[in-house]
Amino acid sequence: MQTLLDVVQEFTTWCGMEINVKKTFLLVFDKDRKRRESTPAPDLRINGERLKTLDVNVACLCLGYWGTGNGDMSATREVVREKARVARDLIKSRPPMLGLSAKLFAQKGISAFRFSAALIEWSQSELEGLQKMWVQAYKNTWHVPWSSANSLYTFPTAEGGHECPLPSGVFTQALLKHVDQCMRHEDVIKKLC
Repeated sequence: MQTLLDVVQEFTTWCGMEINVKKTFLLVFDKDRKRRESTPAPDLRINGERLKTLDVNVACLCLGYWGTGNGDMSATREVVREKARVARDLIKSRPPMLGLSAKLFAQKGISAFRFSAALIEWSQSELEGLQKMWVQAYKNTWHVPWSSANSLYTFPTAEGGHECPLPSGVFTQALLKHVDQCMRHEDVIKKLC
């Protein structure tokens, strides 16, 4: 690994770029607790400065997902829930914009879930919690109380509803799209199918 870091350092020097070592961290991904505890983190350096090693139990942002080195992705799920909450409450505090409010929520509240749906494990109760929040956002769009019936907002428009997307549907779409992308490449996933 140090050899790779040396090559990166050499390349950045050649390009006239600098690596901010204060923002560069080492995170060891390993679910095997015994091995993690018995094997010390490697001594990796950039420009002679040792990289700070993150605690395996502390969540950090990596490739758009919040997680820990031991595979706990609960921080990503919390970020998705928080973005949905903020978008739902934003709609409630705005004057009626009907169609625009639903689009705003889809862009702010639903897109965060869509990004993580296929790769982060979600429990049924977590999906139900998101569904409740999404329906509340659609009710906010129409300025009706949260206590009103959900079916008007979850039914398709052909059946007289407002067709609020449901997490299970978004999850299924994201998963199928992910599988489709995996099948387009000659690798292990394609051989399994």
